[in-house]
Amino acid sequence: MSGDPGAATTVRRSQAPVIAAVAAGGGFGALARYELTAAWPAAPGHFPWATFVINVAGCFLIGVLMVLVTEVRVTHRLVRPFLGVGVLGGFTTFSTYAVEVHGLLKPGSVGVAFAYLGGTLLAAMLAVVSGVALTRRLARR
Repeated sequence: MSGDPGAATTVRRSQAPVIAAVAAGGGFGALARYELTAAWPAAPGHFPWATFVINVAGCFLIGVLMVLVTEVRVTHRLVRPFLGVGVLGGFTTFSTYAVEVHGLLKPGSVGVAFAYLGGTLLAAMLAVVSGVALTRRLARR
């Protein structure tokens, strides 16, 4: 191994605030997701609306956030890691989406699985584009 071992320690220390911001934001986002899914459970074989709404809303909000922090104003260096990676990363749950699609691939709910699979992808992409476009339009005013 080459290089200065002290330099690696300095890099790790300089990243500590970023890691803490992501962890704290992730906790908030995951808690919000948990509360929403607990309040709006999906019956077996039915469309999981809570996860769908969470993922689409999170995609919309990441579009809004990225315009705000990259085009509208200069923010503290921890805003994007805290809100984008942390809060919205913890809030959205594409792993649960994949598990739910898999769980719906049973006789009687295959159509729901494919509607959920395609509908989420389409709605998530449209949500990001909409969040970006709306925020840009509002920022110009």
